[in-house]
Amino acid sequence: MKRISIISLFILLMASFLAGCGQDEATHHQGHEAGHVEHYKADMRETTTSIEELPSFLEHYHSNIIDIYERVPYYQDLLEHIPCYCGCSDYVSHRHTYDCFVHEHFENGKVQWDDHGARCGVCLEIAHYSMRYYDEGVSPVEIRQIIDEMYKEGFPEPTDTPMPIS
Repeated sequence: MKRISIISLFILLMASFLAGCGQDEATHHQGHEAGHVEHYKADMRETTTSIEELPSFLEHYHSNIIDIYERVPYYQDLLEHIPCYCGCSDYVSHRHTYDCFVHEHFENGKVQWDDHGARCGVCLEIAHYSMRYYDEGVSPVEIRQIIDEMYKEGFPEPTDTPMPIS
């Protein structure tokens, strides 16, 4: 009888916890004013007025990281086809490397940035090499193959990212 009560209490606590998480997710997209900062698991997300306005969380990062953030929005079509190999798909539900830097674009032009990329060497490296190779004329399919080869051993499973169209 005591065992059933403990199990029932555990189930009730878990249900309350999950309901709370579900509510947080439901209110997640309300009113993203410029300068709005929110936390999602281990990531910080900040909304700015456009891709030209970088988030304030970058103020304390090296200029190389800021440079990557400045460039990433202009490579969205590429980076949405490049998987991330840091494990972010498991704990923050990222779908591709672009998600590590930009969480969402809003119809009014505002952007919600994600600080995950700034704190993760794997994300920074994948974005840097992908953009560099693209600027050198390497096709998105070839870039994907290069990245997949670079990270095939010793890294978590990649995000489930669609292949680029050749």
